[in-house]
Amino acid sequence: MLSISVAALIWLVSLRTLSTALDPTVEGTWRDWKATHGKEYAQEEESFRRAMWEKNLQMIQDHNKQADLGKYTYWLGMNHFGDLTNEELDKRLHCLLSDVDKVTKGNRITFKSSDDPDIPDQIDWRTKGGVTEVKDQGSCGSCWSFSATGALEGMHFKKTGKLVSLSEQNLLDCSKENYGCDGGIMELAFETVRKQGGINSEKSYPYDGTDGESCRYEPEESITRCNSFGQIMENDEKGLQEAVAKIGPVSVGVDARSSKFHFYKS
Repeated sequence: MLSISVAALIWLVSLRTLSTALDPTVEGTWRDWKATHGKEYAQEEESFRRAMWEKNLQMIQDHNKQADLGKYTYWLGMNHFGDLTNEELDKRLHCLLSDVDKVTKGNRITFKSSDDPDIPDQIDWRTKGGVTEVKDQGSCGSCWSFSATGALEGMHFKKTGKLVSLSEQNLLDCSKENYGCDGGIMELAFETVRKQGGINSEKSYPYDGTDGESCRYEPEESITRCNSFGQIMENDEKGLQEAVAKIGPVSVGVDARSSKFHFYKS
């Protein structure tokens, strides 16, 4: 009981300290940001979230000033993550696990780079029509499912000329060796598609960002299959370049724990 009381006291003191340090000159910007992103808080939380938003806003402004001077080659911008702490963002975005040993090795091909001199220096599958619009995983740690569907969508486009958004929720519900919103790996997602004989579309199996549901895969509504999948050798940038050029969009995991990555704009 004593520890709970102490924790509550620290929380109240923290809120009081934060509220006195808030910048009144950004009040209008704060209200506009809340309205844009549909943010609402209980009275006792408002000051804390406002303080975090101001801290992130200052970091963004400081970075962009340095970028304008040529120190950085990219700029940041405020977005819907603005009121979150780094710890909260890490929990939300750090969703890629490393249980590769669970994957049946017979269905995983190792892709090795060749000495082909004609590999293009750059290729953009978006301009070719092989990449769907940017999707939002929400507060669910399901990045592994979005990475997997992105590659499958590209392969389906390359084979048929049709770009179809595939169902991440299908993978969340049916890839039982992964951990749903607590993380996973793309290889096990591909294994799920291979074993169940296909994957449904986003339209027929929409995303709700939750896990624990029973698998509702409908074979008669399957869009595409995955007979096998390959893995590029670790640190083989040439192999990655060749795979993107010769095979198509590649499923990758990105360490997004940097605060500047959270607010990347251009």
